[in-house]
Amino acid sequence: MKNKLPGKASLKYPVQIQLLLGIAVMAIVAALAIQSDMAETQHILATTASYIKEQCNRYARIELAAETKSLMRIVESSKQIAYQIEEKDGCIDPAALEDYARNSYVTGVVLLGADGTILSQYHERGQMPEPISEALKSAALLDTVNYPEKRYAARLRCTDRSEIDLAAIACINEPSIVVAYYHTPLEYVESFNPSIASLLSGYNMEDNGTFAVSDGEKIIASNDDTLIGQSTNDVPILRKIKQVGAENKMINVYQNGSPLSRYFGLMERGRDYYVYTFLPEHSVFQSTPRALLYTLIAYVVVLLCINRIRWKAAQRAQAEFAERLQHKNQQLSVAVQEADRANAAKTSFLSRMSHDIRTPLNGIIGLLEIDAAHPDDRELVDSNREKMRVSANHLLSLLNDVLQMSKLESGEIVLGHEPIDLNRLSAEVMTIISQRAAESGITMENDRHSEPISTPWVYGSPLHLRQIFLNIYTNCIKYNKLGGSITTLFQCVEKDEKTVTYRWTISDTGIGMSEEFLGRIFDPFAQEKTDARSIYQGTGLGMAIVKGLVEQMHGSIEVGSTLGVGSTFTITIPFEIAESVEVKSARRNDAGQADIHGLRLMLAEDNDLNAEIAKMLLEDAGVIVTVVGDGQQAVSLFREKPAGTFDVILMDIMMPVMDGLTATKTIRALDRPDARTIPIIAMTANAFEEDAKKCLAAGMNAHLAKPLDIGKLIATIAQYKTKDNGKRQ
Repeated sequence: MKNKLPGKASLKYPVQIQLLLGIAVMAIVAALAIQSDMAETQHILATTASYIKEQCNRYARIELAAETKSLMRIVESSKQIAYQIEEKDGCIDPAALEDYARNSYVTGVVLLGADGTILSQYHERGQMPEPISEALKSAALLDTVNYPEKRYAARLRCTDRSEIDLAAIACINEPSIVVAYYHTPLEYVESFNPSIASLLSGYNMEDNGTFAVSDGEKIIASNDDTLIGQSTNDVPILRKIKQVGAENKMINVYQNGSPLSRYFGLMERGRDYYVYTFLPEHSVFQSTPRALLYTLIAYVVVLLCINRIRWKAAQRAQAEFAERLQHKNQQLSVAVQEADRANAAKTSFLSRMSHDIRTPLNGIIGLLEIDAAHPDDRELVDSNREKMRVSANHLLSLLNDVLQMSKLESGEIVLGHEPIDLNRLSAEVMTIISQRAAESGITMENDRHSEPISTPWVYGSPLHLRQIFLNIYTNCIKYNKLGGSITTLFQCVEKDEKTVTYRWTISDTGIGMSEEFLGRIFDPFAQEKTDARSIYQGTGLGMAIVKGLVEQMHGSIEVGSTLGVGSTFTITIPFEIAESVEVKSARRNDAGQADIHGLRLMLAEDNDLNAEIAKMLLEDAGVIVTVVGDGQQAVSLFREKPAGTFDVILMDIMMPVMDGLTATKTIRALDRPDARTIPIIAMTANAFEEDAKKCLAAGMNAHLAKPLDIGKLIATIAQYKTKDNGKRQ
């Protein structure tokens, strides 16, 4: 699969997506703009209609006030005329009426009888106006004769739009009615009385729309003169608005049903009037085109900016990718070099291992052939046997190093946690190392600043601690100079109630290490010198194992070296201080006697040669040995024999039919007292701490690694020796 440069795809942003995004943005803006224009139109129309309604109400109030004032005046005039008639004893002479009319500033006077007949009359123009003749027949007017205190007043409109204010009042002493009126010509009506049209002037149709005021169906006012006088039913827009009938709600209508003549309008209802307002569509949506244009321009600009930024970002991404690719290539190159070095180290390791394994094997085979050829030469045979033991131990050391490194790399190393005496452990290590150093002409020394071990009993893993120091001291001996020395400085770094931290500084006067090799001394298979004095070169795993174990103990190791001068190893390890009860128990075990003569032992071992060797060694120590070939035979024999038949069981772990762990669990589960108390000691080729823990978890008492150390085997069995009284020590 080919890697794609970043930014290529991003720069090819699909045009379709940009187009769809633009359309979506435009649609949203259009919807919002239309909504805004509609709301603004609604506001304009509603505001205009509300103002016009208010002006109509104002006109009504003005007209009502003027009418009321005029009627009050004509009522007062009719009252004066009735008073004058009563003073003249009811004289109804037309000439007298004229006189009364002129004195009272009225246009005409009519005197009616109680039944409504005209008794006398005077009219300034010689004849009675038609609206008055109709008014005289009014029941309300005639009813004033029955109620002297009643006044009748009305405004009459003539066909020529002139106005007549009329009042009627009954004479008190005479059964008659005085009717006086005042006629206002049209020219005076138009000059002095305000109109709705005059109050609503100033509204242009372009900004505020068209309005129309009707007093029912007839349009009496509008800013469109062509509408005045028309019926609302004759104007399609008004008819549609009127049909909907929704007050103060904007609707859209089409004039003559044409989609090209669309209007928006609303209606408000007053006390005496209907107010209509409407706007054409082109006046409504004025901001929408501008909003769309501005949005389009903004979108294009933003799109150009974004694409520019993305293009720049893509360039930077490409540059960064190229840089990362170069870095990766460099890392891969380094990794390849490291892998090559590792492979070379492993190849060298395998070559060395082949040599190191074949050399002692050839030695052992050759020595066996020599012993076979010279069986009577006891001194030669003993010497060869010692050489074969050394060779076999070396092979075992090689195997243990490889297995230990494998465990460390897989994280399977499990450290022990048992009370140990650091004084004793140090003495054991120094006993072994001192002998090796003496054989190589190396002097072992203690630094004069060394401190005594203040708290010797701590919790730890004795097996791994010995391995750490044996590996370091062995390296100091192997790569030292003839007549050289090894100096040890011991110090207590830190101590509290529960923990103590110790530091060992081990220095040699050997050949030293180069600065380059010092940086990889802890790498597996790492070796610098191939001409050291040791007979066997080793695996190159020793220091890697040491570092792994120290770090598992939460400690640290540092190395300093000068080529041709020597090396210094500094190991710092924290320990948990052991409890006093466990210390006493450990001391009692150390004090036991290694006398196992007369013990009856069951040996479970599937390998005949191993069984033969173990049986012979144990019998030499006075032990009575019974051999079985697998775990199932061990369980069956123990179950068949009476309690106390065996004092101890030596159990191999890896066996056919039934392994040692299962056999141990089965024996411990038997319903007899000795099944739970008989010592069971494990024998296994797996010499690691985690294997020992598995054995103890299965119910075993101790764990011994193959090949068996007869001394250690006897000492371990002696810990569980049975006294004559049958009780365990």
